[in-house]
Amino acid sequence: MLWPAFDLYKTLYLLKILHIFIPLSFRCFLVQSTYMQEIIRILKIKGEEIKQWLSKELSTLRTGRATVTILDGVSVEAYGSWSPINQVATINVEDAKTIKLTPWDKTVVKALEQAIQKADLGLSVTTNGVDVRVIFPDLTTETRMNLVKQGYKKVEEAKVSLRTERADAIKKTEQFAKDNSISEDDVKRQKEEIQKAVDAFVAEFDVMGSLKEKEITTQ
Repeated sequence: MLWPAFDLYKTLYLLKILHIFIPLSFRCFLVQSTYMQEIIRILKIKGEEIKQWLSKELSTLRTGRATVTILDGVSVEAYGSWSPINQVATINVEDAKTIKLTPWDKTVVKALEQAIQKADLGLSVTTNGVDVRVIFPDLTTETRMNLVKQGYKKVEEAKVSLRTERADAIKKTEQFAKDNSISEDDVKRQKEEIQKAVDAFVAEFDVMGSLKEKEITTQ
């Protein structure tokens, strides 16, 4: 759970109003503390966004069992526009190897079939003119290995994005320190907090990758 955002500008305005009651040294401390916390807060928000992206990407890597999330990225052209599958059809897992799609309008059956085929998900698609069935073929050892590699590639992409956010947070910290004569000890503590947040997300990404590998290799 993310804490409510600090509003730096409102905080500064409040300090301005109350400046006659607050010693200058303490006002400076509050400003510095608030800004440093804001940098960490933004970093954590970015980390959560990257984590959500990774989760979505990993969900598209199929296993040997039928799972509806694999269709999340597939759009269907219907009624002159593109829509997610769940907006034009009911999706149900029929058995361990089959997903059944029942379009609300039978005229989009062909479009559903073609959209899934073009998505190149490694799935078989059949239709009886009323429903569309998506069949999950058994995975070969080679296919499983390739899927695992794809999963860890996504994990690494997430880490690269996170490192970019870390660099931005450190840059903001150093610039603020330079402009406001922040002590080296305070800057060091801030960088340690930044790294701590990054390490926590990296650990989560690694767990997500390991769980996906297990899912791919055992189902």
